[in-house]
Amino acid sequence: MSIEDVLSRIDSDLPAATERLLELLRIPSISTDPAYKADCDRAADWLVADLQSMGIDASKRATPGHPMVVGHLGDGGPHLLFYGHYDVQPVDPLNLWDRDPFDPEVQDTPKGKVIRGRGSSDDKGQLMTFVEALRAWKEVKGDWPCRITFFLEGEEESGSPSLVPFMKENAEELKTDVALICDTGLFESKTPAIVTMLRGLLGEELTVKAASKDLHSGMYGGIAMNPIRALSKVIAGLHDETGRVTIPGFYDGVPELPDELEAQWQGLAFNHEAFLSDVGLAIPAGEQDRTPLEMIWSRPTCEVNGIWGGYTGDGFKTVLPSMAHAKISFRLVGSQDPLAIRENFRTMVEDALPDDCEVTFHGHGASGASGADISGPMFEQARQALSEEWNVPAAYIGCGGSIPIAGHFQQILGTEPMLIGFGKDDDALHSPNEKYDMESFHKGIRSWARILDALT
Repeated sequence: MSIEDVLSRIDSDLPAATERLLELLRIPSISTDPAYKADCDRAADWLVADLQSMGIDASKRATPGHPMVVGHLGDGGPHLLFYGHYDVQPVDPLNLWDRDPFDPEVQDTPKGKVIRGRGSSDDKGQLMTFVEALRAWKEVKGDWPCRITFFLEGEEESGSPSLVPFMKENAEELKTDVALICDTGLFESKTPAIVTMLRGLLGEELTVKAASKDLHSGMYGGIAMNPIRALSKVIAGLHDETGRVTIPGFYDGVPELPDELEAQWQGLAFNHEAFLSDVGLAIPAGEQDRTPLEMIWSRPTCEVNGIWGGYTGDGFKTVLPSMAHAKISFRLVGSQDPLAIRENFRTMVEDALPDDCEVTFHGHGASGASGADISGPMFEQARQALSEEWNVPAAYIGCGGSIPIAGHFQQILGTEPMLIGFGKDDDALHSPNEKYDMESFHKGIRSWARILDALT
């Protein structure tokens, strides 16, 4: 039996595969809300039963939070791990949904058929593309393509508090040659892609205090230091006129983009004007000597996420506030050290404040960037398989966001992550009316079958 036989089976079994996905989507596995704890448990049970029905040695593993699902199959060839998560985001505001978020259905839209429901794209639909590819493979060939470990999480949408301890306790069981992660998307909703760069994240909250209490601006205006003024000057000084971040040592560990990747990214013909116009903007605001894709994927950032102080209610209050606050986040790349950046940032703020001001800081996370080593043959084999399925050259791309699990695979298991997903830009992740295109589900299943064939 050839890969074409497996692909034909996927095509003929698509209605049944869709029904299985709809059944999983009906389980309201909202991990962040304790009221849905039993439903998260039920989703894990559903996955265990589905994997076992295929002859996979699968079990539910208890954690202090929601359970993990771990499964093993095969006994030869490369050893692959597949990671996905079965938990979903809350559905609020419910009134903005066109139907019950946990009563999913296949809908006809002007752009084609979609699967509508919470978790359809993030991440149950993506997770099931891999499961269905293996189901078709086993039914056609009677055996597995290679050794595969399933690692399915139930807390991804609530910060994964149990993930790292579980990985450390079960490291030997989870170590594989490569970790396949299906929680990303197509580039511009049309080009298959393997994400090879993920930015790290550092968060800082700061409070600048001046006077011992709020002051009347008529009595104290002009003579007393206003902490909002002091904080605004600090924030204004975080970038120079070219968009470059001015924190000392900030660019230590930031690599230049390899020529091969730069050429590939240029070949994507990214339309930054259309990208920005979708949100009412027009001009790239990052480092002016960098391309728009570099700004999003391979360059670090410093952004103010919130700033407040004084009277912000209706009307007007002529007050000099005693305190001003800001939240600032940094997206990191390469080998930037988040703790060193935190220290340098705090020193820079302290040095920039006038004598009558003092500052306190509160850190919010500090994780470095992660990047996959694509020099091994598996990455290029997978890229070629994706290209064959989508009839478009697949690309190695970056991701502006942070997916911590990728770094955990590298740091805890010594396993390279390979991030491949089939979501589209308009899937409404975390939002009302979430959907997953039927094309993404169908071709996602076919893509994994081709990748498995190429890797083995």
